Amino acid sequence: MNKRILVLSIALLSTVFYVNAQSGFGVKGGLSYNSNGKISDDTNTFIENEGKGKSGYNVGIYGKLDLGPIYLRPELVYTKTTSEYALNTGGTEDYKIARLDMPVLVGLKLIGPLNIFAGPAFQYTLENDFNGIKYENIDNEFTVGFNFGAGVELGRLGLDVRYERGFNKNEATFIENTTTSYRLDSRPEQIILSLSYRLSGNKK
Repeated sequence: MNKRILVLSIALLSTVFYVNAQSGFGVKGGLSYNSNGKISDDTNTFIENEGKGKSGYNVGIYGKLDLGPIYLRPELVYTKTTSEYALNTGGTEDYKIARLDMPVLVGLKLIGPLNIFAGPAFQYTLENDFNGIKYENIDNEFTVGFNFGAGVELGRLGLDVRYERGFNKNEATFIENTTTSYRLDSRPEQIILSLSYRLSGNKK
């Protein structure tokens, strides 16, 4: 694993365990609806160069530090998504991507259990797969996106919905043979529905 992402992961985990002693720590998981950017190739293979979104999933941990009506919530999440592309041959091919996401969210408590939040999401690409072909290279394995959304907390349970978007175009290149290569914008755009469970800490 890239040394930079390893250092960041350790730093985030340290933060999570620190905030565990302060406010709360828990696990989370959920479903997403994802799409990626345009795809192009050298042989005009594609009918549509915009991907069709498909469902994905995510699972991870979070910590929470309460600061009055405001809170800080770092997360470490494994994310798996799929997009579908139509071919001129009449078939379709799936583009699968696995990432390690590290959102650092700042939230605001509103009325009762309702809250809103936003913040950056640091993203590290673990795996790209298109048409059974592993990627030859990717512009940036480490990228930054943005999350914003709303949620509710009911005791130890939490439910939130959020929108995530990568900031910068990030092109992955796939080599099928010596004459054909595919270039795909792997920047994520997704709607995420997550359920969380607080393992420790008091609700404030």
